[in-house]
This record gives sequence, structure tokens and C-alpha cells, in this order.
Amino acid sequence: MKRKTIILVGLMMSLSLLAQKQLPVVRISTSTPLNATQKVTAQMETGDYHGAIGIKLRGNSSLSFNQKKYTLELRHADGSERDFPLMGMPAHSQWVLLAPYNDVSMMRDPLAFQLWRDMGHWGPRTKMVELYMDDEYRGIYILCEAIKRGEQRVNISNVKKRDTAGRELTGGYILRIDTYNEKDATFKSKVPGIGEGIMTSEITWSCIYPSKKKLQPEQMAYIQQFIDSVELTIQSEHFTDPKWGYSRFIDVPSFVDYFIHTELSLNADGYKRSAYFYKEKDKEDGTIGKLFAGPVWDYNLAYGNCNFCNANNIEAWCFEGGNTQPTPALWQRLLQDPSFRNAVKQRYLQLRKGILSQKAINRFIDQQAALLQASAERHFKKYPELLVSEEQKTSTKDTLQSTPSTLHSSPFTAFAFPFHFPDSIPDGFGDFPPFNPDSIPNGFGAFPPFNPDSIPDGFGAFPAMGGFPAMGGFGDAIGWFAAYRVSSYEEEISILKQWLTDRLSFLDRNISRFDKDFQPRIQEPKEKKMPPFNGFPFFPPKP
Repeated sequence: MKRKTIILVGLMMSLSLLAQKQLPVVRISTSTPLNATQKVTAQMETGDYHGAIGIKLRGNSSLSFNQKKYTLELRHADGSERDFPLMGMPAHSQWVLLAPYNDVSMMRDPLAFQLWRDMGHWGPRTKMVELYMDDEYRGIYILCEAIKRGEQRVNISNVKKRDTAGRELTGGYILRIDTYNEKDATFKSKVPGIGEGIMTSEITWSCIYPSKKKLQPEQMAYIQQFIDSVELTIQSEHFTDPKWGYSRFIDVPSFVDYFIHTELSLNADGYKRSAYFYKEKDKEDGTIGKLFAGPVWDYNLAYGNCNFCNANNIEAWCFEGGNTQPTPALWQRLLQDPSFRNAVKQRYLQLRKGILSQKAINRFIDQQAALLQASAERHFKKYPELLVSEEQKTSTKDTLQSTPSTLHSSPFTAFAFPFHFPDSIPDGFGDFPPFNPDSIPNGFGAFPPFNPDSIPDGFGAFPAMGGFPAMGGFGDAIGWFAAYRVSSYEEEISILKQWLTDRLSFLDRNISRFDKDFQPRIQEPKEKKMPPFNGFPFFPPKP
């Protein structure tokens, strides 16, 4: 009898553990076709939420992926926004369903967000879920917080329309360097970006908070002139001056952490896309409210998962720029300051003892893999193109080895993009052309989304309804960007772990030299002449 009891208890524990590994289910019911510009009303059910939402497609190139991303807004029955603590996360009305389609591990974004939070900053909290849209299984998704102002999100002061002068004008603001459209309040940087083979060196900033419809002219003028002051100071001869230099304007520890976080990830979009910043309000004593780097966002092509922009070169540096969009020159300039490099070294050594230890990172990966394992089979059955045969893997490897120099610099070759710019095209024409938005009709950004309102639901930025045309042996979007292919989820996890081991080893060797003989590679901006520096708009020039 005792033995039967033990067996029964053991069985119940096993069933309990199995149940714990089942991901929460999100069910969304729509009555209107979805688009990428305007939220439509729908109904959503989760374990704790049953009610109305506004939902729209999100993304640029990912609009053509078989698995879509969504922006969610929780709503009351009357259509007004509703704050709610989805799945135990702090209450808010704005959420995102990220599709880990071109990340077979399905954990690169959660890993990046978790590392940023562990480093002491706010980063989006996440919950892994399975989505059913109109009773159709859509696979594993990442339910996460959107980057918004709030006490439990980006905790900066609320800027009201009436705040057009004095201290109230000075913050807070959330800014972003990324693609943009007519709904964004944008301005051009006065400092050219860097990168080899880029079409333009023009950097565009967007003010995300306050939104364009609420942003007042005085507020836009203030934040633009503040960013001008920051960037021009960093490029000035006195940029290291303790009184007049960059440390007066930026929160140096956050920039140090952002540098370490970005370089660890070797993110193809690092610094130049999905790059967020926020500015706090000036202090009551008149001290300037600092500019903070972060939060982090969009890491599905990071950690070795990309075949362009040096992202498949384990010994590359993101701050040196790539060959897609221009990288802000401020990062390479900061590394010319020995005190900044020393701060990076000391912080990195501290993080390696805990947060960035191989043990801690592998623990997170193993926990996520165990969490996803029970649902992964359904996910890969829904999207069978994510895993490939051994023959296809061999074909991929042969392609990479046969054209290493080309793949190192261009996403438009081999099994990546299906067209290649010839050698006769003038220097400066980038592999991932951002196009000059000033010369292109409204609606086109750096990565033209084509107005989705005029395109059927499911048809995205690339003309490949339901998937991409076959190229390089693959008929899916993964081959456009991936540096490798796998045949199983276990293989993907093994590769991710090994890549992180190798990348940390590279950083260990090089950051240890940061206070001694390390000299950053400096690339001159495309425009050889820097704009004249006539002092700070809001702050007196150095005597």
C-alpha cells in the first residue's frame, strides 16, 4: 500500500510538472481584416483577461513572414484604453505579441530583455504564450510590454501640452533611432553617421513620447536642440572635459551598459535601428536632466542569427558600423575617451562574475528551452520551414564557405536576398538601401513598408504572400537572413550556447585591454566637413 502511494504521488508530481510546461494560451477573435497602420477592434481571452482589444500588424520586412507580429491595446467596452496586469505583469494598456519566426530558439528577445533588466534597467517583461487567431493555431509568441512611459515602464515625468516653458519643458522624452513614417515626429542629426557602403550617412531621430499628435512645437524644438547639444559636444575637442564635456548631458553608466549589451549580442541592427533613449526632467537645482541609453528592443537577428552587416563575424564590433543604415558616430567617439573605456572594462568585469557569467546565461537558456519544449513541436509543425534537412544544411554551409567575403558584407547574395547590386554601382549604395525619405513619397521609410491599407491582410512589405519565393534552396524568410540552419530545436539551443561562449571569449580578450593599448577603429563620416559648432542652444558655450 505504501509503495502504491509513493507511485501515485510520483505520478501526480510528474503530471504537475508536465502541466507547468504547457504555455498559457491567448485567443483572439477578429471581425475586421488586420492592417499595419490602424488598430481594429477584436476580442481577446487569456487566463486572466476577457475583453476588447485594439490590434494591428507591426513590423516592416516581418510583415511578409508566415508568422505575424501584433500591437495590442486593451480596451473597455466603450473603446477607451484599459490598464490591466496581463499574466501578472504590471498593469498597462499597451502590449506587443512578438513572433519569434526567424529566431528558431524563440528566446533571443527574452534573453536580451532579461539581461538588460538584470543589469539594473527597465526592460520589457515577457511571457511565452501560444496564440490562436480566429480558432487557427498561430504558434508560440512572446507577449511583452511595449516601450511606453509609466511608473512600471520608462519612469519619466509626464509631459503635458501646456508644458512649453521652464523646467516642465525639459522632460521626460522617449526617443528612437529607427525607421519612421509620417506619424512620427522626426528630426535629422547634425552629426553624420558612419558605415562602409551605406547610401546615406543621415541619422534620423524620432520623438516617441510625447507622440506627434500631442507634441507641441516648443517641446519638439527643445528636444531636438538638446540632442544637437549632446551629439555636437561628443564630437567637440573638449568632449572629455569634466565640466563642459559629454558627461554633463548623458547618463554614462547607462551608455556603458548599452555598449556592453549591444556588443555582446553582435546585433546587426545595433545602435542604428530600434535604438531607444530617454531624457529625464531637469532637477530642481538646475542640474541638466540626463539622456539615458535604452531600453533595448528587437534582438531576433542578434546572437549569431544573421548573415549580413558583420553579424556572422564573431570578432566584429557593432560600434564600427556596418553596411546597411548609418551607425551614430557618437559610440566610436566615446571609445576615444580613456575614462569611458575604463568604465566599460570595470563594468564588464563585474558583470562577468554574475549576470554575464556563462553559468547564468546557460541557466536562462536551459530554463527557456524546458519551458518551450512541450509546445515547440506544435510550433514547428505549424511552420515546418523553420527546420531543414541535413542536405539543406550542407547546402547552406557550402554557400557560406564558397562566398565568404561577399556574405561578410552583403545580405543580397547566396541564399539571402534574391537580387545583388553589381560592382558598377557607385560607392555609397548600401546593401540594405534605406532610401532618402525626403525624396520619396510619404509612407516610405528607411525600409519601405508599402502602405498596408492598400494591400490585402497577410500581404506585407515583400511581395511574397504566405512566404518568400524559393532561393538558395529555401522557400522561406529564414534563408534571407540566417547565418545557419538547423534540423532540430536541440541543435539550435546548442549552437546558441556555443556562440555566446565564443562571443564572451572575444570580449574577454579585448575589453581587458580597454584601459591599456586598445584603440578603436575610427571611420570618418561620409560628409567630410562637420557642421559648425556655435555653442549649445540652451547652454552657454565653453569660455
